[in-house]
Amino acid sequence: MNVEDEYRARVRELQVRARELGEAAERATDPEHRRRLMDKARRAAEQCDRANRIGQP
Repeated sequence: MNVEDEYRARVRELQVRARELGEAAERATDPEHRRRLMDKARRAAEQCDRANRIGQP
């Protein structure tokens, strides 16, 4: 696997994680737990964006 493929795989993993955390936050009933999950989802999405920009030619 070359570096570009590794970046793509990492971006996909981060996208999945962000989506799963966002969905979990939507289901959460405790407001504090929901906020923590949303924060984690936001950070994962930001990491995804950064990794995506790094992997661009």
